Amino acid sequence: MAARIVAGVVAGAVAAAVLAAGSGVAGGGTAGHGIAGHGTAGGWSAGRGAREPARYGVREAARFSPPNAFVASPAVTYDMKLVPAGARIEVVQRGGHGRMSVSVRVEGLAAGRVYGAHVHQEECGGDPAAAGGHYQHREDPVRPSKDPAYANPENEVWLDFTTDAHGAGAATARQGWEFRPGGARSVVLHGMTGGAGARIACFTVPFEPASAEPVPFEPPGHRGR
Repeated sequence: MAARIVAGVVAGAVAAAVLAAGSGVAGGGTAGHGIAGHGTAGGWSAGRGAREPARYGVREAARFSPPNAFVASPAVTYDMKLVPAGARIEVVQRGGHGRMSVSVRVEGLAAGRVYGAHVHQEECGGDPAAAGGHYQHREDPVRPSKDPAYANPENEVWLDFTTDAHGAGAATARQGWEFRPGGARSVVLHGMTGGAGARIACFTVPFEPASAEPVPFEPPGHRGR
């Protein structure tokens, strides 16, 4: 047991050191296959090639570390084989005008494998169950929710993806609704696609709206001015 704890602490420290060095993680945008840091997201597609300003946007990125890591990370891995310490994740949300999009992008996961991913109600914790259930636009009165009338990709945010030979993958969900204030707080990775599966990793994300009044969107380069 002591050996496993020490291994987890060492792996977390290595991941934190890589994160601090900024290897492949930038703070203001995405270049090539790199994953961006945090900030506001830009305009978003309104369909048929049109583009309009988002009322709000969120972009968060982090590297996974185990729950017992010496330096805590908002991205937690519960399965080091499928989601190694140091693997990266980026989540982007754009929303407004009664609809939104949520995108996930990962690097460094197990290669050539399918993963399930969903937006969950609570923040991540040391226990995989801490993230609560899937966020639902129309809430199932029965918990845990298993009724396909509620547990489906139209009523929830499903972000299933398949990694390539380098362990990278991505997915985007577009919905004709927005999150309730404070109702969505994380993205959980599962060991299989669909509505269920073991929780193998979790990333805490400050989805908007965080309150009744969403944070106005500010174009990149205008923050703090």
